[in-house]
Amino acid sequence: MAKTKNYTGEEVLDLVGQYMSDADTAKVREAYLWAAALHESQRRKSGEPYIVHPIQVAAILAELKMDTATVISGYLHDVVEDTPATLADVEAKFGAVIAQIIDGVTKISKIKYQSSQEQLAENHRKLLLAMSKDIRVIIVKLADRLHNMRTLGALRPDKQRRIASETLDIYAPLADRLGISAIKWELEDLSLSYLDTEKYHGIASQMNMKRDERIRYVEEAVSEIEKTIHELELKNVDVYGRPKHIYSIYRKMTDKHKAFEEIYDLSAVRVLTDTIPDTYAVLGAIHSKWMPVPGRFKDYIALPKANGYQSLHTTVVGPGGRPLEVQIRTHTMHEVAEYGVAAHWAYKKNKNSNKEANVTDKNEHALNVIQGILELQEDAKNAEDFMASVQGDLFSDRVYAFTPRGDVFELAKGAGPLDMAFSIHTNVGIKTVGAKINGRIVPLDYKIKTGDIIEIITSATAKPSRDWLDLVSTRRARNKIKQYFKQLDRDDNISAGQDLLARSLRDTGFDPITVLTADKLTKTAESMHLNSSDDLLAAIGYGDVASPGVANKLTEDIREAQQEEATAELQRELLEEGHEIKRENTALTQRQRAVADDIVIAGVDNLLIRLGRCCTPVPGDHVKGYITKGRGISVHRIGCPNIRAAEAHGQRLIDVQWEDDKGLKPNYDADLKVHGENRNGLLNDVLRSVNGRTKYVNSVNGHVTKNGMAQVSLSIGVKNSEQLDQIMDSLNNLPAVYDVERTFH
Repeated sequence: MAKTKNYTGEEVLDLVGQYMSDADTAKVREAYLWAAALHESQRRKSGEPYIVHPIQVAAILAELKMDTATVISGYLHDVVEDTPATLADVEAKFGAVIAQIIDGVTKISKIKYQSSQEQLAENHRKLLLAMSKDIRVIIVKLADRLHNMRTLGALRPDKQRRIASETLDIYAPLADRLGISAIKWELEDLSLSYLDTEKYHGIASQMNMKRDERIRYVEEAVSEIEKTIHELELKNVDVYGRPKHIYSIYRKMTDKHKAFEEIYDLSAVRVLTDTIPDTYAVLGAIHSKWMPVPGRFKDYIALPKANGYQSLHTTVVGPGGRPLEVQIRTHTMHEVAEYGVAAHWAYKKNKNSNKEANVTDKNEHALNVIQGILELQEDAKNAEDFMASVQGDLFSDRVYAFTPRGDVFELAKGAGPLDMAFSIHTNVGIKTVGAKINGRIVPLDYKIKTGDIIEIITSATAKPSRDWLDLVSTRRARNKIKQYFKQLDRDDNISAGQDLLARSLRDTGFDPITVLTADKLTKTAESMHLNSSDDLLAAIGYGDVASPGVANKLTEDIREAQQEEATAELQRELLEEGHEIKRENTALTQRQRAVADDIVIAGVDNLLIRLGRCCTPVPGDHVKGYITKGRGISVHRIGCPNIRAAEAHGQRLIDVQWEDDKGLKPNYDADLKVHGENRNGLLNDVLRSVNGRTKYVNSVNGHVTKNGMAQVSLSIGVKNSEQLDQIMDSLNNLPAVYDVERTFH
């Protein structure tokens, strides 16, 4: 797989034409041309045309020989997020399967979260769960992340480190768990180059210094192995050298506290054969030629890794008495080792690409990853808890243990007997009283090692101890233990839930005695898909349901009645000056009428509505209104100083909201302030970014502040807050921009 070649659109089409039919190649061309048209006015941080990125993503997928739907998704993976195109447009042009893949890859930019960490966790959660519907989602995302990492140098150093850290924590482990080492190694090396630049270049420099010596050593070893196995008369055997990746050397130096000079296996020799018996024959020949190093032989053919990787690994005392690592595998195993689950979706094996790529049909190892993800999702409280579980339970180093019957269990490194018991079944975990490792009884805080034979001892009368929470290391086992005690403490949780609910009602001005009737609690529980009022109160008690939300549901009818009464009072107030308002309504301008049609006030129609120029609200903003003498209702964003002033002067605030989009496309004004580095070209970058997303730019002013920073003030026209958020996100991503804010006059 070429790691540095920059393809043109036509070169990608030539690449897919080598293994796709003419009809499928034409579909890929259609996707390329559509993406090029949609991204035409956009630029990347580096200044190059944006379409370069989708082309390279599609190229990476084509190098993997992925099917038509996957390569098309590579071209289109950003169109929903960064252009006016919608998922419906994608589905209409290319079908539901491609739309589903792109939906899985697309970030959740429309939902607002409390923190950037929460949004990031939710994006990752959505991406991982989308894998359960179609594994190609993650393959496209990995290709997208790989090209972004290759071009990360165009971003600010703080963004480089953040993205590199995310890549090392999430995407490289994902590639590893799915067996796609061709992507995994490059992601790790690129991430290290930004996270520890000095160490990265130090290792690279030291490797280059001894490069000629290593090449001579490997060439000698390859020649000796070829001579040794010649007598076996095997067909189609390849022997070649392979340099170690910088990140793997860095990990050895860091984890084992070794200096570079103490690491001998900087290169390895790989032998590829046609059959499994041939691999063991080669192993025997090599061991008869050179003495094997004790403890350095691993048979991943008999015991494959969880990601499907199979190979024989051995280290021998090679030429000149130096350690030599040798990997022996079949050609088919090598394809899986390089491309993992992607190899199962290569075009030659999956020509009907318009069907959902259900992983259960293709790859048992990927299924294990997916199943683990879905189980963690069931137990997680929120997106951040889910991602912590994934990183802890799925992306950590692994150990492999056996049951007495020979079944293999894969566990996170550091797991103990209780973790294994709960991974077998919840009931096995709950009834555990002890464990035997290799025939000997061990304490429950024992740390499992690869190769251990583990027998879980259970008793029908056994019960978990709260101390177990300190003995387990996996989130799954910890969550199962917590669930047990939730059920055990049900009565206490019901009582606690009732107290929390009563407090929430009192905080919002309602009498708990009046509201908390058996009938209301039962109806509310049913509306939340819970079996009974006790289930509802228990869920509140142990924190699965928030009491303020339940309080809102319980008081819905009371608040509606209060709203009706408030509406009647508002109408009476308006009647006092109604003749004046009606005269103005007859002369509303087209723009004012568009605003009036988009704002709803309960129980009042045909009313003059003015948007505050002080805060420039747009559809989608949270807004409030108040009556102005002879000028109808003045509408402002929540947080506007004029709203606070009106409330301070005793004016009653009126609940207003935006009507659903009726097809009107008014040009709502919004004011922004951009803070950034004072450098040449900043203003042009800002204008280019804004012009790519709205055709209404009312005014632009820029100046240098006292502290030497640049400040650009903009007044632009947008349809709604969603479009405004996209513009602000685009500005925030400019290399020299530090902050973008909406302003109040």
